[in-house]
Amino acid sequence: MDFGLYEQVSIPSGPLLDHLVFDVGGRVYSQDDTLAMQVNNYAQLALRGILTDGSDADLTKAEVIISSRNENVMSVNESGKLTSHQSGITQIHGVVTLHGVIKETSFFADVYDPTEWLVDLALEHPTLVCESGQPAFLDRDSPFPILHVRTAEAVTLQVTLLNVTGDQVICAHPATKFAAGEASVLTFPGEVKEPGQYRINIEIEVEAGFSYFDAFYFTVQNPLISTEGQSRIVHIGENGKLVYVPDFKGNQIIDFSNCGYGGGGVAIPDIAPVISLQPVEGDNTTHIQSAIDRVADLPRSSSGYRGSVLLCKGVYAISGSLQIMTSGIVLRGEGQEEGGTLLYATGTKQRNLIDIRGEASPSLLPDTLTSISDLYVPSGARIIHVQDASGYRVGDTVKVIRYGNERWIHAIGMDAIRLRPVAGGTIQWSPFQLEFDRVITHMVGNCITLDAPIANAIESRWGGGALMKYEDKGRIEQIGIEDIRVVVSYDPSIGDTRIDGNEGTETYMADEQHAITCIHLDLVKNAWVRKVVGFHFQHALVQVGRDTKWITIQDCSVFAFISVITGGRRYPFHLMGELTLVQRAYTETARHAFVVDARVAGPNVFLDCESQKDYNSSEPHHRWSVGCLYDNVNGRIHIQDRGWLGSGHGWSGANYVTWNTTHELVSQQPPTAQNYAIGHIGSRGKPLLPSPYDQRQRKDAYWESFGSHVSPRSLYTQQLVDRLIQPTLT
Repeated sequence: MDFGLYEQVSIPSGPLLDHLVFDVGGRVYSQDDTLAMQVNNYAQLALRGILTDGSDADLTKAEVIISSRNENVMSVNESGKLTSHQSGITQIHGVVTLHGVIKETSFFADVYDPTEWLVDLALEHPTLVCESGQPAFLDRDSPFPILHVRTAEAVTLQVTLLNVTGDQVICAHPATKFAAGEASVLTFPGEVKEPGQYRINIEIEVEAGFSYFDAFYFTVQNPLISTEGQSRIVHIGENGKLVYVPDFKGNQIIDFSNCGYGGGGVAIPDIAPVISLQPVEGDNTTHIQSAIDRVADLPRSSSGYRGSVLLCKGVYAISGSLQIMTSGIVLRGEGQEEGGTLLYATGTKQRNLIDIRGEASPSLLPDTLTSISDLYVPSGARIIHVQDASGYRVGDTVKVIRYGNERWIHAIGMDAIRLRPVAGGTIQWSPFQLEFDRVITHMVGNCITLDAPIANAIESRWGGGALMKYEDKGRIEQIGIEDIRVVVSYDPSIGDTRIDGNEGTETYMADEQHAITCIHLDLVKNAWVRKVVGFHFQHALVQVGRDTKWITIQDCSVFAFISVITGGRRYPFHLMGELTLVQRAYTETARHAFVVDARVAGPNVFLDCESQKDYNSSEPHHRWSVGCLYDNVNGRIHIQDRGWLGSGHGWSGANYVTWNTTHELVSQQPPTAQNYAIGHIGSRGKPLLPSPYDQRQRKDAYWESFGSHVSPRSLYTQQLVDRLIQPTLT
């Protein structure tokens, strides 16, 4: 045996480096703290090391690195001097290596420019709740709120207090000039006497001649009208229609009635067949596709349809995909029950069985872009002001763009998601925008009314918004799939035991080499899927893609998924578009039964739906989708901060409503928005966060009437009745 003498690495004795502390001006900043600093300013930063015995470390013997994530916003030099340069968010990061031990810490810096904000407006009242997503009630005989004004530049303000319900001007202040940097208070004489919804309208004219707009809201309840058995914030009023109670900035429960075929409440037509097929021996893919193609060559009727392809009763083996790429075609069977029309998806190719797809997304017209001149557009609003509406007309198709800048990302905490504790990384969010697909229905000057509400507040300090026209030559419409039963072939010998990455106790069938989705719609509008039942898919019965709107999915069921039970599988009704209605749908063995994808603009609706034998929850799945209604849905529903899941899902949904739901419910409030849980019967589930790993508190959503359903039974149905008087609900 050989022996040798080797150099031994020195092992330090005594206390070691335990953690780091940033100190700015005598205040300690940790990883979740934010230092606010005006542009062109300075501060001295100190970095301290704390040893395991609690004493200060001597960092003169350590390797110390301090850096700024964005030096254009704030820089830091070797001596720790912080210099703020321009408006924005950055992160100051420190790393220390001492005796072989490496520790790091960080904090955020919010650099602001006071000239960025035209005017700072705030409402004050001793009893009025001025919080996002909380109803702004005021008692009768109370004094009116006080309006605080602080200007960044010279402006002229026109302020008017209205009783909107009574269509009455309570007080109109004369146009008042304010100098740059001036602070003042505006009062409204007297006391609140009449019930109703009140609004303080504020028009802000700048010296360049442009006007900007803002508003505040409060509601005085009518003591003669009982809301017993109803919600306090949306209930039947004297005229038999719903009354909505907004928060102090006008955010309210959204009107979801524009969801569905034809813009909601429009009957799905019965289109006469122009071709009838019987099944043939062997594969029927070409047999059916040829019929679809022949109908595609026919002219469209005045109602927009070419005709339907009728698949008579029998079994149609399909090894490929059926494609509908032309408007006005319906694919119809003779029943979803056994003995009806059965599509049998054969083979091992992963695919969509029925692919409905247009040619191209809407083409934005950048030359028509005009900025929104409201300092705040509340969630649920249909009316916006723009700087220049001269190029717009009633009937124009438009995108309402809601920008979300890095300061907003920071405000909702999505630049500070905890690192994923298992394999895989966490991706912090970057700024993004939501685009709402709308039609102009009314115009007065630069004030524009839209066909459907905006499902996320648009706020100037978070990036503001804009309006832009688009041309829509590439999407197809007037498409239907109905009265069909679909079964997928699979290999029953392939099994697995894992459930979402965890080892299970039982083996289940997990073959994935087969058709994964029954019906996929993309670049489509005004279409439907009804009376379709499916078995053994991997992903979805129906997936609604982006750039797809005005879709109805009804009276559909899906059973017995065949796949590994893990991410990306078993999303029976998967929404990525907007203004979709899913009603009377049923599913078993799903992971996310009724699910909305990331950054979906909304609104969307699930009505009278049920899921059983769930492996996970129905939910907004990740990264801030907005404006969905779960109305009389029976199944597990989770609306929450999903944190590091899936590489950083974070706040998954905002401005969601659960109405008269049953089973298990989680609903939390995301910063800058709200979610509403009204009339839930069942259990309150445990949210993912806070947890021992991430102890930061999350607020509950607005919960009301937990343990008891409310009236009306269905929010969506009542909203349809209010808008259309006699809508078609079937």
